[in-house]
Amino acid sequence: MCRCHNRSVPSPASLQLIQNPAAAAALLSPARLRILELLESPDSASGLARRLSLPRQQVNYHLRELEREGFVELYEERRKGNCVERVVRAKARSYLLSPLVLGNLAANPDHIADKFSAAYLLAQSARTIRDLSVLSARAQRQNKRIATFSLQVDVRFASAAHRHAFAEELTNAVAALVTRYHDEHADGGRTFRFLVGAHPALARAEEAEPQNLTLE
Repeated sequence: MCRCHNRSVPSPASLQLIQNPAAAAALLSPARLRILELLESPDSASGLARRLSLPRQQVNYHLRELEREGFVELYEERRKGNCVERVVRAKARSYLLSPLVLGNLAANPDHIADKFSAAYLLAQSARTIRDLSVLSARAQRQNKRIATFSLQVDVRFASAAHRHAFAEELTNAVAALVTRYHDEHADGGRTFRFLVGAHPALARAEEAEPQNLTLE
């Protein structure tokens, strides 16, 4: 006998943004990360224990913590004899830690003097994630969507001189657009923040090394 809940469970979200330090701490365990990877398809604690070669009690503990912090949700319940087996799944397909998790320790571009450094670009990117974290929470409370715009393109430059020339032309083009469209006193207008950055493209096979970096 199976008591199914899956008809009322919405599809997993594309992205879950983590803003709470306690939730981040609950997530950042190799075993729990692996469990979430496997829970792209619904499974039970006993099924996960077999796939991970771990004791069921240990998997149950990890699942309780993940469910408590909102990373895992009930999919259905299956009755086996006198027992009811809970089948769960991940609530999202991918996850992102907001800089809000770090509080005052989060990267801040205002504290970085070199505006052409990797540290400055990372800090600006972190600020974008932080701002979108706040805006997303506000939009959800109001049942609205955020108006956003993103553009990504890879450009292969023949030389450093070409790269510098491209950056200068891009700067002038953006300045011209800002002059044309920015209206400081428009009634009902809304300010948008545009971030334009560039960095060398990674080859598809490259992965980040699991170590901390200190950037100047």
